[in-house]
Amino acid sequence: RREVRDFVGALKAFDALVEYCPGYAEGYNQRAFIRFMQQDYAPALKDLDRAIDRAPDHFAAIAGKALTLMGLERHGEAKTALEKALSYNPWLPERGLMPMLEAQDI
Repeated sequence: RREVRDFVGALKAFDALVEYCPGYAEGYNQRAFIRFMQQDYAPALKDLDRAIDRAPDHFAAIAGKALTLMGLERHGEAKTALEKALSYNPWLPERGLMPMLEAQDI
């Protein structure tokens, strides 16, 4: 559903997944991704935090959190999240955003 940009249908499917399997981190991560694509950042951030609570080393969710925080213009928190994601996987494509986040510190 996501691939054809049926966000309503995708959200329904991921709502059902997290209800059925609330301990499954990836369900929250994927629902957050749909919300991020819709620029619905606050609910996306909540889902990302739920995913990370369930899988603290889920570097994709942590990188997604960094991107979501950037969408909310919370650059300091975004930098911290991205640094954490990169500590798990230094080859993430989001590493290219670090110079921009570091410039926000100036």
